[in-house]
Amino acid sequence: MHPYRTHTCGQLKASDADCAARLSGWVHRKRDHGNLLFVDLRDHYGITQVVVDTSSPMFALLEKARPESVITVTGTVVRRSAETVNPRLPTGEIELVAATVSIDAMAEVLPIQVAGDQEYPEDMRLKYRFLDLRREDVHANMMLRSQVIAYLRQAMIAQGFTEFQTPILTASSPEGARDYLVPARLHPGKFYALPQAPQQFKQLLMVAGFDRYFQIAPCFRDEAGRADRSPGEFYQLDFEMSFVTQDDVFAAIEPVLEGVFKQFGKGRAVTPAPFPRIAYDESMLKYGSDKPDLRNPIVIADVTEPFRGSGFGLFAKMIDGKGAVVRAIPAPGAAGQPRSWFDKLNEWAREEGAGGLGYIQFAADGPKGPIAKNLDPERVAAIKAQAGLRDGDAVFFACDKKDAAAKFAGKVRTKLGNELDLLEKDVFKFCWTVDFPMYEMNEDSGQIEFSHNPFSMPQGGMEALLTMDPLDIKAFQYDIVCNGVELSSGAIRNHRPDIMYKAFAIAGYTAAHVEEHFGGMLNAFKYGAPPHGGSAPGVDRIVMLLADQPNIREVILFPMNQQAQDLLMGAPAEVDATRLRELHLKLDLPKPKKEG
Repeated sequence: MHPYRTHTCGQLKASDADCAARLSGWVHRKRDHGNLLFVDLRDHYGITQVVVDTSSPMFALLEKARPESVITVTGTVVRRSAETVNPRLPTGEIELVAATVSIDAMAEVLPIQVAGDQEYPEDMRLKYRFLDLRREDVHANMMLRSQVIAYLRQAMIAQGFTEFQTPILTASSPEGARDYLVPARLHPGKFYALPQAPQQFKQLLMVAGFDRYFQIAPCFRDEAGRADRSPGEFYQLDFEMSFVTQDDVFAAIEPVLEGVFKQFGKGRAVTPAPFPRIAYDESMLKYGSDKPDLRNPIVIADVTEPFRGSGFGLFAKMIDGKGAVVRAIPAPGAAGQPRSWFDKLNEWAREEGAGGLGYIQFAADGPKGPIAKNLDPERVAAIKAQAGLRDGDAVFFACDKKDAAAKFAGKVRTKLGNELDLLEKDVFKFCWTVDFPMYEMNEDSGQIEFSHNPFSMPQGGMEALLTMDPLDIKAFQYDIVCNGVELSSGAIRNHRPDIMYKAFAIAGYTAAHVEEHFGGMLNAFKYGAPPHGGSAPGVDRIVMLLADQPNIREVILFPMNQQAQDLLMGAPAEVDATRLRELHLKLDLPKPKKEG
């Protein structure tokens, strides 16, 4: 017999009755029923109930084994009586009657309990993450993550992609966040950077002729954490393709994403491919966001004209004097809500930095509210028609410059969707946001700037750059969105040096600047680069959605806290003076703040 186990703790069935078995695992729970002691023995695979009689010499040994002690039990498998069968356990029809017990490792008193569903502060959970990972839900999340990655890898290979590993130690690159820098001991005063993404390397792979690349890529960014972003490092399904259009990229990744959400979504509905495509301008108008949550049925409408020159002076003056627009955010069925409900939303709007949140209630006996009183009936009727409202609905308004009005209206849409419980349940709603603007105007400086990714191919190519107003140029750039969560940005890349020089010139960059900062990739493009494009859906966010977790740290094995600290391993940590001298580094630390 094996020294530790003949079976796992999730394996024994009624058909194994009367057989000898040996199990090893952790003491999950103990229950003393007077003349019998029951122990739930747990391992990676499940739980088996072990029973020992008080007359057994093993009783005292099991009785002193604290929860989470590691033990090995040898005994006989017996069927449970009908009234004691546990249908919630795969092993619930049997129990193991202990003949011998050995304690492999005695546990100390636990700082956090593994059994049960107690809640603990995040710092405790991260400090004792090895215990936290033993808990059923967290353990299941990590297994889901592993299975999702295996599925993604197999699906990409089936699509004809080849897996490559790109460098971890590389050069600093302006990706929009801070790099993690690594001092180069052999090159005093110089630094490597950890890659924010394998962007330039994967494009160089296309230049090198590999055609279809992917990897489950680690990425590093020195930025603050939030619910859907892990500080420090994250993983993405990074891929790139040659000789493709935007449609080809979508056609390659859509079945992978649809498949993984169907496979692991526990029966929840998934948007079938091809996913809807929503132009950026339309998305900002209708949903107030470039990552719309399509579970929310509310559609925002432009009602600027009914307010232009109207009796509602506040909006009318902003429209004529400041070039403001007015967005209407419907609240289906909310006309009957009490005044206090509207007042609370008004108070919330002020907390969000807005002046307030005006509204109209379309009651059965006519429109109500301060705005309705100051508008001609035909203007109110126009608002009702343009916003698709019916009697019984209410509508809220956002009035500001175009971008600010869109963003605030988007916040109101989300707030109303949650307040009125409008979001469709048990569904994964996918869409692409497409046709992002190539440039935007910096309102403070009046300068033309790249709005997002400077390496995207402008729609229309060189002709567009030469003949169009820069603010009207769209890019072959796209985001994949699920339930309002951006899984990835992507683009058809600008693979031509002449177009790249011109695109950067419009944003005020000289050819010398482009060559200094992007010389490696630009030089490669001069030797024949294929048209190429790709994307990089976030693995952590995919698993977070599938596990229905609100915080991304719940699906990462050893996450940092929001201050980018590893509480388990004690990182970041100081290093001694000898190491600093080897690296030719001196510290210039900020002076401690004086108290008082």
